[in-house]
Amino acid sequence: MRQVLSGIGAARGNALGRARVRQPHALDIDETRIEASQIEAELERFHAAVAAVRAEMHALRERLHGVLAHELGEFLDLHALLLDDPELLSGIDDLIRVGRYSADYALRLQRDRLAAVFEGMDDAYLRSRIDDIDQVIGRLHAALNRHTAELQGASGEILVADTVAPAELAQLQAQGVVGVVTASGSPLSHTAILARSLQLPLVVGAAQALQKVNDGDVLVIDGSSGLVVLEPNAEDLRAHHRRVAEARREQRQRNRLRREPARTRDGVDIKLWANAETVADVSTAHALGAAGVGLYRTEFLFLGSRTLPDEEAQFRAYREVVLAMTGRMVTIRTLDLGADKADGTGLALRDEPNPALGLRGVRLSLVRQDLLRTQLRAIARASGYGPVRVLVPMVSSGEEMRAVRRILAEVLDAVRQEGHETAAELPVGAMIEVPAAALALPGFIDTCDFLSVGTNDLVQYLLAADRTHEALGELYTPLHPAVLKVLRGVVRVGQTHGKPVTVCGEIAADPALVPLLLALGLTELSLHPATLLDVRHAIRGCDLGQLRAQASALLRARSRAGIERWLATRAAPAT
Repeated sequence: MRQVLSGIGAARGNALGRARVRQPHALDIDETRIEASQIEAELERFHAAVAAVRAEMHALRERLHGVLAHELGEFLDLHALLLDDPELLSGIDDLIRVGRYSADYALRLQRDRLAAVFEGMDDAYLRSRIDDIDQVIGRLHAALNRHTAELQGASGEILVADTVAPAELAQLQAQGVVGVVTASGSPLSHTAILARSLQLPLVVGAAQALQKVNDGDVLVIDGSSGLVVLEPNAEDLRAHHRRVAEARREQRQRNRLRREPARTRDGVDIKLWANAETVADVSTAHALGAAGVGLYRTEFLFLGSRTLPDEEAQFRAYREVVLAMTGRMVTIRTLDLGADKADGTGLALRDEPNPALGLRGVRLSLVRQDLLRTQLRAIARASGYGPVRVLVPMVSSGEEMRAVRRILAEVLDAVRQEGHETAAELPVGAMIEVPAAALALPGFIDTCDFLSVGTNDLVQYLLAADRTHEALGELYTPLHPAVLKVLRGVVRVGQTHGKPVTVCGEIAADPALVPLLLALGLTELSLHPATLLDVRHAIRGCDLGQLRAQASALLRARSRAGIERWLATRAAPAT
């Protein structure tokens, strides 16, 4: 029987297919005791399962490239650390050896113990880590029972689940799954961001989906509106096919924009940079007419490695990117890695109760100046092959920028004395993602050649809301009056001092928010290559003069609803 379910559109696109329903995971295992003579065999079975899961995660890690390596690698690395956690493993060993429980039941008991510890923590970030524990436990349970822990899908299916981990999306798409519906979740979660990068239609927050949908039911989903239609009728199917045809027509129009300027209707050029971390990303950006690379992430060289990359390895990677951009500017961000993320490299600290507020970004680089000097030497050498600038992440104060500039000057002098060709100057910019930096910016703008606003973290820190926390989906939003006021303040400081300002967070990749960003005074955006054409299309439908004249009304909005109303009346017309 036809039913319409309401959700939230999280990744645009339309899909028609049969449902594959996955109920929430529950480790429901009956208590099972073993004989003393079975203990060693059961321990061996458990450790074989651990080894199998390690191999499984390593194989998945090796298959990742580009944006997938960046978005998924963080989760896989965390899961690998959990799999090596002595608290997890030795506890299960003791339950098998002393309690004489089966490995399966010991796994359940240990999971429940750890869940109780995590759920009792005051810190919401740490409480949310129980999801990672459950995913690792689920993989171990699957390995114990000799079946794969990887989520299985089939071509033409739409997955319906409570939640989907980011690490599952790539394999789902590879298996031919055409869309995903979740009962919970946020359009600003890592899963949603990755789904948009993969162009996999995603509807989140469809609360009744698991109760109403059965395996094999036919679904139509719209990742823009959040509409989910169960057992669609003829009119639903016609509407779906119209949306698909319209999307194809729009894509053909977008493709014609590859060589067209990102120019507003009143003739103002907007600079579109690309976010990248691989040569493949850079090649795509080049082909789509990006002005340059506005954010080159260097973390992939450090994640998943058992040793720190040396100068030569980093130099080769940076040089490839510079050469691939054929004379267009490349912005290389210094290591933006928390000390909790690179255990095998020797960077990990054991007392990071809240990594988001810990020793990360420039803080880690200044504590480990050997690390920073090596990276800056590699960047300096790469600058001899084309224009390069340096972006410093997680800046809180001018002292940090002055310290980085001093070290860079020393590095440049040493590299040149060794006979390496370098650029005459290496511009240095600050990434504005800490509210303190945004507020104190007038006092240290002289240390910056350019500014890049990382809105993902800026919104998180400004609103004290974890963007991955399901219960905070309504609170975590760039459409908050405080966010717009801070962003406007940063833009004005940049304009006053003649320093270019770029926005490089998720907000820059959303075509619907282009009028808002232009109204606030921004003329440079940096985004994933996959969204370049959509954003360029939106820019070409805007009248910059009109938007700037209406900025005061935008800044007077007192709520998210008021900002959304402003946007609704100023949506860019099609061109």
